[in-house]
Amino acid sequence: MTILQAVILGLVEGITEYLPISSTGHLILAKSLLGLENPASNAFIIMIQGGAILAVIGLYRRRVSQIFRGLMGADAAGRRLMFNLLIAFAPAAIFGLLLGSFVQEWLFAASPVVGALAAGGVIMILAPRGRKATTEIDALSWRAALVIGAIQVIAMWPGTSRSMVTILGGLLVGLRPRQAAEFSFLLGVPTLGAACIYSAAKSLTGDEVSMLEALGWTPVLVGFAVATISAMVAIRWLVSYLTRHGLAIFGWYRLVLASALALLIARGILSI
Repeated sequence: MTILQAVILGLVEGITEYLPISSTGHLILAKSLLGLENPASNAFIIMIQGGAILAVIGLYRRRVSQIFRGLMGADAAGRRLMFNLLIAFAPAAIFGLLLGSFVQEWLFAASPVVGALAAGGVIMILAPRGRKATTEIDALSWRAALVIGAIQVIAMWPGTSRSMVTILGGLLVGLRPRQAAEFSFLLGVPTLGAACIYSAAKSLTGDEVSMLEALGWTPVLVGFAVATISAMVAIRWLVSYLTRHGLAIFGWYRLVLASALALLIARGILSI
């Protein structure tokens, strides 16, 4: 993997991880166009999600600090937020262990990915803007957090978008768009973190050549850094946009992307 390829994949990961447009669909397209279809590049994609995690921790450091104070028993609101995030994370963790192999074998294919992109686009076009919502993150109940977590399981379907389903879940339980996005970003820390740790352990302990042996440290560090910076920019833009607008624009974009992927697949230019 060249440095330029690492930069491109870092940009794609950072920009699309938190926007509700499916990072999976974009990364499949980017990897194919760059000619990177191998286990090492797949592990690379998961590892640079750590950059997206770091972006959330940096931008929401006050919330993260509040959670740590709650963990130490010094902040009741922080402790409640921590428990809500753990409750919301639990369904994905459980079903990820139970259904991970099934997803890899049956859903990482052309029709499921393109279908998920298109279906998500239609849902977002029809989704309410949530302007009448009044619930704040600090007032979120554990039941509401569980609802968001249960909905996050849907994102195991490649092409769905974890950001999309969790933001929609937040709107469903009464969060304002900005607050729904913030909870989605914070929930991404344990969710993406678990995927990164699992991928790293699998890469280092498996029989195949590890990602670092295949690619080297430099592309990984470059991709990680680019993913961090681009994710920070994307998060700031999305929060500002959702304050004034709805999700429809992302829905239309997903329909265009799904159509483009379907055309490239049909012509044999792209394979999943």
